[in-house]
Formats: sequence, C-alpha cells, structure tokens
Amino acid sequence: MGFEQLAELRDRLRAEKDQAKAVSPQPPKRKPAPQAKPREQDPAVAAIWPLQKHFPLAFPVNPAPKVPLKEGIFKDAEQHLELLGITREQLKLGISTWCRGSRYWASMVEDAPRLDLNGQPAGSVTAAQALHAKQQASRQRSQDRRNRAKAKASVAAPAADAAAQPACD
Repeated sequence: MGFEQLAELRDRLRAEKDQAKAVSPQPPKRKPAPQAKPREQDPAVAAIWPLQKHFPLAFPVNPAPKVPLKEGIFKDAEQHLELLGITREQLKLGISTWCRGSRYWASMVEDAPRLDLNGQPAGSVTAAQALHAKQQASRQRSQDRRNRAKAKASVAAPAADAAAQPACD
C-alpha cells in the first residue's frame, strides 16, 4: 500500500467515525462521585441528616438560613428517635452541633421567633440570648484568627529552621 492509499483509507475511516457519532452521540463518560462510607462520616453530620429530612422547617438545608430552635427541642425530638433512626446520644450530638456556629448564631436576634420541630413559633429570642449568641460568634472569629496565625507560624517555622542550619559542604 502506498502513501496515497493509506491517506485515502485514513480519510474514509474518519468519515465513517464522524457519521457514527452523528447517528448515536454518546454522552461523555463521568467518574462517579466518591461516596463517604458510613464509618468515615462525621457522626454529627450523620445525626443531622435525618433531622433535616423529617423536620425541614426546623433544620433547613444550607443555603437557607438556620432558625432559632424552641427551648427544649431536644426533649421534643427524643420522642421521634425511632422515626429518625438514631440514638439518644447521636441526637444530642446532632442538635448541639446544629446550635453552634456562625449560621445559627446569626439567626439568634432579639425577638426572632423560636420554632418547634414542625416549624411553628414556640417562643422568641430574648435580648440576653441574642447578646450571648453575638458574643459566641465573636469568640469563634477570634479563635479562628488565632488558629490561622498558628498555622501560618507553623508553616513558616520549618522554613526558618532550615535557613538557620548551616549548609553542607
């Protein structure tokens, strides 16, 4: 076979390939998303998911803002352990984790309605509670700044130690 014949064969095969693509386009292959094994999940997150599934008004999914929860919500949720499929300890961990953090503290403003499991108003946030939430958020931001400074210093320290050591000849 000569070069002209090979070129002609190549062109014919390309044309056939293009026709096959036009007739039955196949979607690009995608890698499946990595799934976290149950043992590798954060236990607090594993406890929060059933709360969000069964009580979406009290435990809204991000990016919806969190809402202040009724005082004593744990006792109310305890009655639904079988429905939720979690233990009392898991429920306690889930609710305590839910009620910490900037999203929850931001929802704790004076006179904001507190919601029960069904999303119905059950009291309101007092001025003292709002102030406490504001202080908690401030403490968390300070702690985050300190942690970032420590991390930055620990990254810079090994480089400084290496520079202080004499070079080998």
